[in-house]
Amino acid sequence: MAAAWPSGPAALDTVAVQLLGVLWFVSVTTGPWGAAAAGGEESLKCEDLKVGQYICKDPKINDATQEPVNCTNYTAHVPCFPAPNITCKDFSGNETHFTGHEVGFHKPISCRNVNGYSYKVAVALSLFLGWLGADRFYLGYPALGLLKFCTVGFCGIGSLIDFILISMQASRHEEAKIVGPSDGSSYIIDYYGTRLTRLSITNETFRKTQLYP
Repeated sequence: MAAAWPSGPAALDTVAVQLLGVLWFVSVTTGPWGAAAAGGEESLKCEDLKVGQYICKDPKINDATQEPVNCTNYTAHVPCFPAPNITCKDFSGNETHFTGHEVGFHKPISCRNVNGYSYKVAVALSLFLGWLGADRFYLGYPALGLLKFCTVGFCGIGSLIDFILISMQASRHEEAKIVGPSDGSSYIIDYYGTRLTRLSITNETFRKTQLYP
């Protein structure tokens, strides 16, 4: 004998409860809780590790340019090694349990774009032959070089100003007012390390997000 289907208000309440139960079961089994229960939490990417959980090698420096050998578009990359017993996804997307000897990711570092212009040569030309415009010719400004040559360095005043501007070298910046190579590259300096950096304040400065490790 078939069971009688309930009717009336009680039947509606029963059906509503059953539907809620089915919806809850589906949400639990297919939602983030179900995924966590089935496969566990998603592994952390190695590049998201905190400071102290990895160590990066120093960049390999090119002897000719005194910049990292893989510097491209003002950016170079150095290999970083997660600490032992850390599990994370490496740069290939593979979840790896590290022992401290495997590369987990490559960290970008800033570098300078150089194109063969030596800082020492530019300063020497400006000091000894600036009145002939040799410094401007060397840096790729033939018109200014010719003008300095014809006016004997603007009667010496232009030569002195160029010498001061070239000597006050800093990191090349789009808005920097320091004399540098005409192609926008930076000088080759005979050491790698801390250098002067020009700081500029614009209308967008206050919008920059402060990043903390």
